[in-house]
Amino acid sequence: MKNLDLQKCILGPVMTNCYFLKNKETGELLIVDPADQPQVIIDKIKEMQAKPVGILLTHGHYDHILAAADIKKEYGIPVYASAMERETLEKPMVNLSAFQGRACSLEADVQLSDLEVFEAAGFSIQTVYTPGHTAGSCCYYLKEEDVLFSGDTLFHGSVGRTDFPGGSTAEIVRSLHRLLDMLPEETEVYPGHDSSTTIGYEKRYNPFV
Repeated sequence: MKNLDLQKCILGPVMTNCYFLKNKETGELLIVDPADQPQVIIDKIKEMQAKPVGILLTHGHYDHILAAADIKKEYGIPVYASAMERETLEKPMVNLSAFQGRACSLEADVQLSDLEVFEAAGFSIQTVYTPGHTAGSCCYYLKEEDVLFSGDTLFHGSVGRTDFPGGSTAEIVRSLHRLLDMLPEETEVYPGHDSSTTIGYEKRYNPFV
């Protein structure tokens, strides 16, 4: 990781990974999936002495977005998400927050298309559509840093659940193959839950391949 200072907090009711991507040169920072506990996120940003410039959402389930509105308001920064994830973000019954007693509706400021490359915090980031866990799940690939943020699409040795609204086992398997086919084996993969992995490891050992 040349310019990336990558740290994380594990937050919320189902131990979600919230990632902090700080550009070592500029001090700018992106938050990936602000899961819950906004004050913990704010404290982490202060600890890293960083300047937040955006929020990246891999998908719209409640356990990845509950702190997003508060963090957006605190720093006046935009929320990025797949354009195909609009319904999940906006409807509490679809993003499952309605079942947690914390109904949450969110609108992305920047709606990203498949394979779109955008600049944020001094990083070049590619959006890769990976439906299956939700209808509009996506991953974020930082080629120059050799890292992928896979949300709940790809886990260490597994894939995400497909029994929620908009889920599809066939689609998530297609999405898995797409990632494994397009990315270098040395790419480090940082999922929405549990430990990191690599594309090379998943090619060899993921039972869904």
